[in-house]
Amino acid sequence: MAQARTQRIESEIQRVLAVLLAREVKDPRVGNVTITAVSVATDMGTARVFFTPFASRQPPEEVRRALTHAAGYLRGELGRRLALRHAPRLEFVFDESVDGAAHLTRLIDRAVAGDRAGAAAGADSPAGAAPGAAPSPPTAAVPDAMPSPPAEVAPGATPAAAGRASRGPPAGR
Repeated sequence: MAQARTQRIESEIQRVLAVLLAREVKDPRVGNVTITAVSVATDMGTARVFFTPFASRQPPEEVRRALTHAAGYLRGELGRRLALRHAPRLEFVFDESVDGAAHLTRLIDRAVAGDRAGAAAGADSPAGAAPGAAPSPPTAAVPDAMPSPPAEVAPGATPAAAGRASRGPPAGR
């Protein structure tokens, strides 16, 4: 039951902070900020607010300092708007998951583009050849080497019998 209340408070804090930052905070260092998540401590004493600057000219550390500077005002407004007896102390943390996701998306896009380029070049060259590589001369077939017996052979057993024991009975029996 307490967990549901905590989640409800976290989502309400996120909603109210988004409105306050968009309409009330006039600090130019803040700019357009997206509140990505809020995590409230079990004692409701602190709330970690994860944010990401949206099209901001300021580095994330500067935006965090501006948000920390406005934290007292934001805490008071949160308490009033949510009718909380004790509003949690706000800690602002830059959310790097958005940048990480964008980086992974770029890597995937680059890999897909490389595969498409390789497939287009592969249609022009023999199978298995690297794009732009000269065709290799044909090689003579090398007979397969005889498989080595298992390392542990029971006393008095032949290596062939030991190999059959490890693989199970022959298929025809």
